[in-house]
Amino acid sequence: MSAPVWLTLAHIALVLGMPFLLVGVINRTKSWWAARQGPGLLQSFHDLRRLLRKRPVVSHTATPLFRASAWVVLACSLLAMGFAPLLGQFAPLSFAHDFVAMAYTLGLARLVLMLAAMDVGSPFEGMGAAREAMFGAFAEPALFLLLGTLSAATGLSSFADLLGHLHHTPYYALIVLPLTLALLILLQTEAARVPVDDPQTHLELTMIHEVMILDHSGPDLAAMQYAAGLKLTLYAGLIATLLNPFDPLVAPLAAIATSIGLMLAVALVVGCFESLMARLPLKWVTGYVWVAGWLTLLAAAVVGVTGGGL
Repeated sequence: MSAPVWLTLAHIALVLGMPFLLVGVINRTKSWWAARQGPGLLQSFHDLRRLLRKRPVVSHTATPLFRASAWVVLACSLLAMGFAPLLGQFAPLSFAHDFVAMAYTLGLARLVLMLAAMDVGSPFEGMGAAREAMFGAFAEPALFLLLGTLSAATGLSSFADLLGHLHHTPYYALIVLPLTLALLILLQTEAARVPVDDPQTHLELTMIHEVMILDHSGPDLAAMQYAAGLKLTLYAGLIATLLNPFDPLVAPLAAIATSIGLMLAVALVVGCFESLMARLPLKWVTGYVWVAGWLTLLAAAVVGVTGGGL
């Protein structure tokens, strides 16, 4: 087989398995900080399999939109993963300005999730949808500013080339830290992790993502949880690609192994975050998400001042 075929298969394997492993590493890290044994690394996989065997319970006020929402969100998340370069300078779906397609695919998933939350008429889920829209409005400009910075630094237009070729530019050493921190904040925001959200909270008044899927059950809930794990994997993979020095077309085994190790390291960092700090008050969350925007703006200024063409 040619290298792209092997890389495509490796990419698919990561998409299928890494969401469970990353969640498992985060939970085990939190258990380690709490001096507990904690769940197994693949506990989320067993939870998902258990949910798939259950019969969904749907509110009598729900419309067909609600019934289809979980699978639309999952399909959009899987499609977005095809655009994401998880292994370095390679993505199965790659073309000029493909990052716009990825961003709007994730935006469609967000829209359907919010509509489904409001469809059942629950005030709690409507409140969660409003918060999701607000924080998304702050996170998406930071993501596009980050992508614009990469485009200015590399002069390229496909997502895989933007991240993979950045290592060969003179700006890499100057902007890698702010871009990595910005992606980490975007991960915490988009994947509903502490300090932005708490996926294990039981207080509806403080929930964001979890409150929007309170009425989902059985296979529908499994689809929503897997889609959330895919978004976690997507941003962890982007951080790994940003830091991965190996070209997967030249050294595929080294690139794959390094990407997996870096993604697991990101999960470890996320678990330490969730163990060592509490969730931020809601009024502070917007300021925290704005930090990602300021970091990307700093990186853009560095590229512009040093001749990147901004």
